[in-house]
Amino acid sequence: MIETLVFRARAFFERMRKQPAVDVPLAIALLLLAGIGLSTLYSATDLDTNKVVSQGLRFVLGGVMLMLIARVPPQSLRNWTPWLYAGSILLLLAVAVLGEGRGTHRWLDLKVLRFQPSELAKLTVPMMAAWVLNQRELPPRFLSLATVAVLIMVPAALIARQPDLGTALLVVASGVFVIFLAGMVWWQIGLILGSLAGAAPLAWHFLHEYQRDRLRTLLDPEADPLGKGYHIIQSKIAVGSGGIWGKGWHHATQSRLDFLPEHHTDFIFAVFSEEWGLVGVVCLIALYVFIVGRGLWIAAIARDTYSRLLAGSISMAFFVYVMVNGGMIAGILPVVGVPLPLVSYGGTSVVSLLAGFGMLMSIYQHRRFLGSR
Repeated sequence: MIETLVFRARAFFERMRKQPAVDVPLAIALLLLAGIGLSTLYSATDLDTNKVVSQGLRFVLGGVMLMLIARVPPQSLRNWTPWLYAGSILLLLAVAVLGEGRGTHRWLDLKVLRFQPSELAKLTVPMMAAWVLNQRELPPRFLSLATVAVLIMVPAALIARQPDLGTALLVVASGVFVIFLAGMVWWQIGLILGSLAGAAPLAWHFLHEYQRDRLRTLLDPEADPLGKGYHIIQSKIAVGSGGIWGKGWHHATQSRLDFLPEHHTDFIFAVFSEEWGLVGVVCLIALYVFIVGRGLWIAAIARDTYSRLLAGSISMAFFVYVMVNGGMIAGILPVVGVPLPLVSYGGTSVVSLLAGFGMLMSIYQHRRFLGSR
């Protein structure tokens, strides 16, 4: 019995060794983005090597996760999906009891590491939605939509209670993208959007006061320029002062003189904009567009429904992260604490994003070995 298990394990690892590990164009784009992130972080922290080394180690950990997941067949990811989803729910429940943070309960401290389980939900929710719809008739019918909606709303509600409404909405978006890609008809999309618009006044009463303040500040940041509107005003000054060509690396005065809060995390895009101007921002967005486009192309050539829905959702969710952060620093969206993917300082976000790209690469590398579903 033991010899049989050993033989199967050796055969499994031998197959993984022979298969290509990564999608080269996507890997190059991610490496370039990581380099931009570390360079901008080094400048934003006024040449603090400790933070750069810490972030670099997180990239290494995320890269290892990417390589390992890329070698796992999508069929295995599909089989593990219910367990991974259940595990993320348990972690979110643990956060409600044991979580910590600045005025919130978002982090779990396991002594050996400290991480944010809501980042894991950004992966397990679209995985679970794809797992359910993979077994159902498409386009999805009402019962399928209701089932997926419940699976999306449970973790989203737990995250919103932390409170972290921004991440909760991103988790919902990642699940909704799966439904959209499954072939949801337009009248159903219109009905959902209309229902959400109608429920907006009711939702206002369930928001925390600081969340209402963020929406008020978005409409009129100058009403409290030294208080609630300070972040948006200073961010817009940084973006505008960059001009066409920017001030150059490590010459962003808004961050170096500490006018811009959170300049190495949520508002690092404003630092990049001030340093490299419109030209740099266009190039960075073009890099993001390439990564998203590559992900959608991988989704298009996937050979089974689960892989196609999952790859498409991960790619579109990544695009939303970029647009939300960009809109936030430009003052056209409320401040919601969404980092700029693979550029902002943060460990859990980097590892979870690279794990998601590992799934994309797994789908690409194993596309020839998948069945019709």
